[in-house]
Amino acid sequence: MKALTFHGPRDIRYSEVPDPQLQDDRAAIIEVTRVSICGSDLHIYHGEGFSEDLGFCVGHEAVGVVVEAGSAVDRHRAGDRVLIPASVGCTRCPECGEGRTSMCRTRSGALEKCYGLGSRLQGSQAQFVAVPDADRNLFTIPDELSDDAAVVLTDAASTAWYGARRARISPCESVTVIGLGPIGQLAAQHALLMGAAEVFGIDPVPERRQMAAAQGVRVVEAEDPVAQVREWTGGLGSHVAVEAVGADVTIETAQRIVRRTGRVSVVGVNQNKKYSFHMERAQVKELEFAIGLCSVQFELPTLIELTRTGRLKPEAVITHCIPLSEGAEAYELMDSRAEGVCKIVLDPRA
Repeated sequence: MKALTFHGPRDIRYSEVPDPQLQDDRAAIIEVTRVSICGSDLHIYHGEGFSEDLGFCVGHEAVGVVVEAGSAVDRHRAGDRVLIPASVGCTRCPECGEGRTSMCRTRSGALEKCYGLGSRLQGSQAQFVAVPDADRNLFTIPDELSDDAAVVLTDAASTAWYGARRARISPCESVTVIGLGPIGQLAAQHALLMGAAEVFGIDPVPERRQMAAAQGVRVVEAEDPVAQVREWTGGLGSHVAVEAVGADVTIETAQRIVRRTGRVSVVGVNQNKKYSFHMERAQVKELEFAIGLCSVQFELPTLIELTRTGRLKPEAVITHCIPLSEGAEAYELMDSRAEGVCKIVLDPRA
């Protein structure tokens, strides 16, 4: 089969790789119909990955059709249309039974809990993908959901919802979203859905600010976003900040931009083991600080229903659909943030 493989910093190739095989009777093989590039895939693209492996298949946001299921798989059969959560759990521990796959007792470390981080669990930017413990790691797609809507639910929309939920956004509160890429755009959408009185958005890319403004976000154009948000909130700062970038400077901005007793929720990926947390400021302001990795399986039932009923429009963040064969060019475009790019979807069948 054909797949996108990683061969070093900024070296993604459209390669011929072996077809995936069932590893045991709990696994399934999926023919991929849509797969997208996640902002966290750019960490791998830049050479900041979780593994030193080369030649592995990348990607962790995909939907498709079951072509083969092991004899112990109860919930899915060949021909079923399914989405593949980015997080990977088992079918045995109590945490995964609750959908909290990031806390899985069976799978140890990030390399076993997400597709496409290394050779241990090949990614889904491919024509086919092997899914372990399929009863836990596949969700049937309702007829009302398009593949484009479903592929955004596999990670980006779920992570955005997780971040907004952990921030405990309440009606009539003000929310600042830092980073208006796909997750930030969706976090803003979720905040409004949760009843936020006003959502402020911060991003250096004009097209992303325009996209956010079109859905009701008050975008910050000033050079000092903290001063601007304080001015808009009577000198107090916003009640909540959702950080969707993962850079040291944006996490710092999130802590500064909220008011006293404010809440900060970080969903951007930060790999800095020496990050300096400003403990005195957090204590004086009585900040609540939440950070973590989304268990997609826990969030999906809510998001599938919100999407099915039209309350949520995850596909709104998609700006480009590109054949998988042009995946290397798609990564370059995603990295450049040119052409107003937000979410790129790849089509393995094109």
